[in-house]
Amino acid sequence: MPPDYSTELGLGAGDGLRIAGVDEVGRGPLAGPVYAAAVCLSLERLPADLRDGLDDSKKLLPAERERIAELLPRYAETAIGRAEVEEIDSLNILQAAFLAMRRAVEALSCLPDVALVDGNRAPVLACRCETLVRGDGRSFSIAAASILAKVARDREMARLALEHPGYAWERNKGYSTRDHLEGLQRLGPCVHHRRSFEPVRQLLVVAG
Repeated sequence: MPPDYSTELGLGAGDGLRIAGVDEVGRGPLAGPVYAAAVCLSLERLPADLRDGLDDSKKLLPAERERIAELLPRYAETAIGRAEVEEIDSLNILQAAFLAMRRAVEALSCLPDVALVDGNRAPVLACRCETLVRGDGRSFSIAAASILAKVARDREMARLALEHPGYAWERNKGYSTRDHLEGLQRLGPCVHHRRSFEPVRQLLVVAG
């Protein structure tokens, strides 16, 4: 089943409460920041074709994700947050993802009444938090956030690929694909690699 707005309505969206869908992307890659987005939807403002296109970002073609990411800020309040590689290495990836989520929520024009967070764990926020497992495939707000976060991170990895050629980040987005691992073996880690992640950490040990 595609996502809908029932969870938001159950949390009080129909009574005027501001519900922010929150999701992150980029926990698994060997390189690059982790991104998060927060989206406050007003369902009656969304055009039907935009609403019907909302789904888990992983289920959408890149062109459709780009289209939705371009249109969403016209009809919803959106914000992006990120945590850098240094923060990932110092905090651990889960806490860095929470940090990115917190930054996204805090970047909204005002604090939502409820943050609806994808998954079963949530960051500490200055508002009420509710979690929804597999929320990117169940909630319009979380699906929207998953799309924005994915598009923002993919664009950043394509930009970093131009600065650091050889790792094929424009294709693999920093994940541990064959072409990325071959680049790591050939070139060694760069400043955007997560030093706390294997096999990056082992390569640094060998090099040291």
